[in-house]
Amino acid sequence: MTKFEARLVGQSMVTRVAYSLVRNLLLGLCKLWFRVTVSGREHLPRSGPYIIAPVHRSNIDTPLSAFVTRRRVRFMGKDSLWKQKQIGAFLSLLGGFPVTRGTADLEALKRCVAVLDAGEPLVMFPEGTRQSGHTLHPLFEGPAYVALKRGVPIVPVGIGGTERVMRKGSKMIWPHKCHVSIGEPIAVEHGGTGRVDRNRMTEITAELSRRLQIVFDDARRRAGD
Repeated sequence: MTKFEARLVGQSMVTRVAYSLVRNLLLGLCKLWFRVTVSGREHLPRSGPYIIAPVHRSNIDTPLSAFVTRRRVRFMGKDSLWKQKQIGAFLSLLGGFPVTRGTADLEALKRCVAVLDAGEPLVMFPEGTRQSGHTLHPLFEGPAYVALKRGVPIVPVGIGGTERVMRKGSKMIWPHKCHVSIGEPIAVEHGGTGRVDRNRMTEITAELSRRLQIVFDDARRRAGD
Protein backbone atom coordinates (compact mmCIF):
# COMPACT_ATOMS: atom_id res chain seq x y z
CA MET A 1 0.00 0.00 0.00
CA THR A 2 1.39 3.42 -0.97
CA LYS A 3 1.45 6.43 1.38
CA PHE A 4 -1.36 8.00 -0.65
CA GLU A 5 -3.53 4.89 -0.38
CA ALA A 6 -2.82 4.71 3.37
CA ARG A 7 -4.00 8.31 3.78
CA LEU A 8 -7.23 7.50 1.95
CA VAL A 9 -7.95 4.53 4.18
CA GLY A 10 -6.96 6.41 7.34
CA GLN A 11 -9.36 9.34 6.99
CA SER A 12 -10.74 10.09 10.45
CA MET A 13 -14.28 10.96 11.48
CA VAL A 14 -13.01 14.43 12.45
CA THR A 15 -11.77 14.97 8.88
CA ARG A 16 -15.11 13.94 7.43
CA VAL A 17 -17.06 16.19 9.79
CA ALA A 18 -14.73 19.09 8.97
CA TYR A 19 -15.26 18.45 5.25
CA SER A 20 -19.04 18.54 5.73
CA LEU A 21 -18.88 21.81 7.68
CA VAL A 22 -16.63 23.54 5.14
CA ARG A 23 -18.68 22.19 2.23
CA ASN A 24 -21.91 23.51 3.71
CA LEU A 25 -20.33 26.90 4.40
CA LEU A 26 -19.08 27.23 0.83
CA LEU A 27 -22.41 26.01 -0.52
CA GLY A 28 -24.22 28.70 1.46
CA LEU A 29 -21.89 31.40 0.12
CA CYS A 30 -22.28 30.15 -3.46
CA LYS A 31 -26.06 30.07 -3.15
CA LEU A 32 -25.96 33.67 -1.92
CA TRP A 33 -23.46 35.03 -4.44
CA PHE A 34 -24.10 32.84 -7.50
CA ARG A 35 -27.72 31.74 -6.82
CA VAL A 36 -26.55 28.18 -7.52
CA THR A 37 -29.18 25.60 -8.43
CA VAL A 38 -28.73 21.91 -9.19
CA SER A 39 -30.90 19.58 -11.29
CA GLY A 40 -30.66 15.86 -12.02
CA ARG A 41 -29.44 14.61 -8.65
CA GLU A 42 -31.64 11.55 -9.15
CA HIS A 43 -29.09 10.37 -11.74
CA LEU A 44 -26.30 10.01 -9.16
CA PRO A 45 -25.48 6.47 -7.98
CA ARG A 46 -26.66 6.09 -4.39
CA SER A 47 -23.59 4.21 -3.26
CA GLY A 48 -20.16 3.10 -4.39
CA PRO A 49 -17.50 4.97 -6.34
CA TYR A 50 -18.16 6.82 -9.58
CA ILE A 51 -16.58 9.52 -11.71
CA ILE A 52 -18.05 13.03 -11.91
CA ALA A 53 -17.08 14.48 -15.31
CA PRO A 54 -17.87 18.22 -15.52
CA VAL A 55 -17.23 20.83 -18.17
CA HIS A 56 -14.49 23.28 -17.19
CA ARG A 57 -14.87 27.02 -17.75
CA SER A 58 -13.80 28.51 -14.40
CA ASN A 59 -11.90 27.90 -11.18
CA ILE A 60 -15.19 27.73 -9.31
CA ASP A 61 -16.21 24.63 -11.28
CA THR A 62 -14.39 22.48 -8.72
CA PRO A 63 -16.40 23.52 -5.64
CA LEU A 64 -19.64 23.50 -7.65
CA SER A 65 -18.87 19.93 -8.74
CA ALA A 66 -18.56 18.96 -5.07
CA PHE A 67 -22.06 20.26 -4.37
CA VAL A 68 -23.79 17.63 -6.51
CA THR A 69 -23.66 15.15 -3.63
CA ARG A 70 -23.41 15.29 0.16
CA ARG A 71 -20.76 12.56 0.00
CA ARG A 72 -17.16 13.71 0.04
CA VAL A 73 -15.69 13.93 -3.46
CA ARG A 74 -12.03 13.89 -4.42
CA PHE A 75 -10.25 15.93 -7.10
CA MET A 76 -6.73 16.43 -8.43
CA GLY A 77 -4.66 19.59 -8.08
CA LYS A 78 -1.17 20.62 -9.18
CA ASP A 79 1.34 19.80 -6.45
CA SER A 80 2.64 23.39 -6.27
CA LEU A 81 -0.59 24.35 -4.47
CA TRP A 82 0.48 22.12 -1.58
CA LYS A 83 3.81 23.92 -1.08
CA GLN A 84 2.10 26.40 1.23
CA LYS A 85 1.05 24.31 4.19
CA GLN A 86 -2.14 26.23 5.02
CA ILE A 87 -3.41 26.15 1.44
CA GLY A 88 -2.44 22.51 1.04
CA ALA A 89 -4.16 21.54 4.27
CA PHE A 90 -7.33 23.37 3.18
CA LEU A 91 -7.36 21.70 -0.26
CA SER A 92 -6.82 18.29 1.33
CA LEU A 93 -9.69 18.98 3.70
CA LEU A 94 -11.89 19.72 0.68
CA GLY A 95 -10.94 16.38 -0.90
CA GLY A 96 -8.07 17.49 -3.10
CA PHE A 97 -4.89 15.50 -3.67
CA PRO A 98 -1.68 16.63 -5.41
CA VAL A 99 -0.29 15.37 -8.68
CA THR A 100 2.97 16.42 -10.30
CA ARG A 101 2.60 18.23 -13.59
CA GLY A 102 5.14 17.42 -16.25
CA THR A 103 5.50 13.82 -15.14
CA ALA A 104 3.88 10.76 -16.62
CA ASP A 105 0.09 10.75 -16.43
CA LEU A 106 0.39 7.29 -14.89
CA GLU A 107 0.98 8.77 -11.42
CA ALA A 108 -2.22 10.78 -11.53
CA LEU A 109 -4.22 7.88 -12.97
CA LYS A 110 -2.96 5.50 -10.27
CA ARG A 111 -4.10 7.94 -7.60
CA CYS A 112 -7.50 8.26 -9.29
CA VAL A 113 -7.87 4.48 -9.23
CA ALA A 114 -6.88 4.49 -5.53
CA VAL A 115 -9.67 6.99 -4.79
CA LEU A 116 -12.21 4.72 -6.46
CA ASP A 117 -10.82 1.71 -4.58
CA ALA A 118 -11.51 3.67 -1.38
CA GLY A 119 -15.17 3.89 -2.47
CA GLU A 120 -15.33 7.66 -3.01
CA PRO A 121 -16.66 9.74 -5.92
CA LEU A 122 -13.93 11.33 -8.04
CA VAL A 123 -14.04 14.57 -10.05
CA MET A 124 -12.18 14.41 -13.38
CA PHE A 125 -12.42 17.27 -15.87
CA PRO A 126 -12.37 15.53 -19.27
CA GLU A 127 -11.47 18.76 -21.10
CA GLY A 128 -8.33 18.97 -18.98
CA THR A 129 -7.59 22.61 -18.25
CA ARG A 130 -10.11 25.46 -18.24
CA GLN A 131 -11.56 26.23 -21.65
CA SER A 132 -13.83 28.91 -23.11
CA GLY A 133 -17.00 29.00 -25.17
CA HIS A 134 -20.27 27.11 -25.49
CA THR A 135 -18.88 24.11 -27.38
CA LEU A 136 -16.96 21.30 -25.73
CA HIS A 137 -13.28 21.03 -26.57
CA PRO A 138 -11.83 17.60 -27.47
CA LEU A 139 -11.90 15.35 -24.43
CA PHE A 140 -9.01 13.47 -22.89
CA GLU A 141 -9.50 9.74 -22.39
CA GLY A 142 -8.46 9.74 -18.72
CA PRO A 143 -11.99 9.37 -17.28
CA ALA A 144 -12.75 6.46 -19.64
CA TYR A 145 -9.44 4.78 -18.79
CA VAL A 146 -9.99 5.02 -15.02
CA ALA A 147 -13.64 3.95 -15.32
CA LEU A 148 -12.65 0.86 -17.31
CA LYS A 149 -9.95 0.01 -14.77
CA ARG A 150 -12.55 -0.33 -12.03
CA GLY A 151 -15.88 -0.71 -13.86
CA VAL A 152 -17.46 2.44 -12.41
CA PRO A 153 -20.01 4.76 -14.05
CA ILE A 154 -19.17 8.20 -15.43
CA VAL A 155 -21.64 10.99 -14.62
CA PRO A 156 -21.63 13.93 -17.11
CA VAL A 157 -22.11 17.29 -15.40
CA GLY A 158 -22.85 20.55 -17.18
CA ILE A 159 -22.11 23.81 -15.37
CA GLY A 160 -23.57 27.05 -16.70
CA GLY A 161 -22.75 30.63 -15.75
CA THR A 162 -19.29 30.13 -14.27
CA GLU A 163 -17.42 31.68 -17.19
CA ARG A 164 -19.22 34.93 -16.49
CA VAL A 165 -18.43 34.60 -12.79
CA MET A 166 -14.68 34.03 -13.21
CA ARG A 167 -13.36 33.44 -16.70
CA LYS A 168 -9.91 32.00 -17.39
CA GLY A 169 -7.18 34.50 -16.50
CA SER A 170 -9.47 36.65 -14.35
CA LYS A 171 -8.88 37.28 -10.64
CA MET A 172 -12.27 38.87 -10.07
CA ILE A 173 -15.34 36.92 -8.98
CA TRP A 174 -18.54 38.48 -10.31
CA PRO A 175 -22.09 37.71 -9.17
CA HIS A 176 -24.03 35.73 -11.77
CA LYS A 177 -26.51 32.89 -11.60
CA CYS A 178 -24.96 29.43 -11.98
CA HIS A 179 -26.64 26.11 -12.61
CA VAL A 180 -25.35 22.56 -12.38
CA SER A 181 -27.09 19.98 -14.59
CA ILE A 182 -26.40 16.30 -13.86
CA GLY A 183 -26.92 13.83 -16.68
CA GLU A 184 -27.63 10.12 -16.69
CA PRO A 185 -24.54 8.05 -15.87
CA ILE A 186 -22.65 6.14 -18.53
CA ALA A 187 -22.38 2.52 -17.42
CA VAL A 188 -18.83 1.21 -17.87
CA GLU A 189 -17.93 -2.46 -17.57
CA HIS A 190 -14.73 -3.59 -15.89
CA GLY A 191 -11.97 -3.72 -18.49
CA GLY A 192 -10.12 -6.58 -16.79
CA THR A 193 -6.72 -6.67 -15.15
CA GLY A 194 -4.71 -6.36 -18.34
CA ARG A 195 -4.43 -3.55 -20.87
CA VAL A 196 -7.47 -1.34 -21.31
CA ASP A 197 -9.18 -1.76 -24.69
CA ARG A 198 -8.35 1.46 -26.56
CA ASN A 199 -11.31 1.10 -28.92
CA ARG A 200 -13.69 0.83 -25.97
CA MET A 201 -11.98 3.78 -24.31
CA THR A 202 -12.50 5.87 -27.45
CA GLU A 203 -16.17 4.82 -27.65
CA ILE A 204 -16.82 5.81 -24.02
CA THR A 205 -15.08 9.17 -24.52
CA ALA A 206 -17.21 9.89 -27.60
CA GLU A 207 -20.40 9.03 -25.70
CA LEU A 208 -19.29 11.24 -22.80
CA SER A 209 -18.68 14.12 -25.20
CA ARG A 210 -22.17 13.77 -26.66
CA ARG A 211 -23.91 13.64 -23.28
CA LEU A 212 -21.75 16.34 -21.75
CA GLN A 213 -22.66 18.81 -24.50
CA ILE A 214 -26.36 18.13 -23.81
CA VAL A 215 -26.12 18.85 -20.06
CA PHE A 216 -23.82 21.83 -20.72
CA ASP A 217 -26.41 23.37 -23.04
CA ASP A 218 -29.11 22.72 -20.44
CA ALA A 219 -27.04 24.28 -17.63
CA ARG A 220 -26.25 27.38 -19.69
CA ARG A 221 -29.94 27.83 -20.54
CA ARG A 222 -30.97 27.58 -16.91
CA ALA A 223 -28.20 29.98 -15.87
CA GLY A 224 -29.26 32.53 -18.46
CA ASP A 225 -26.02 32.28 -20.47
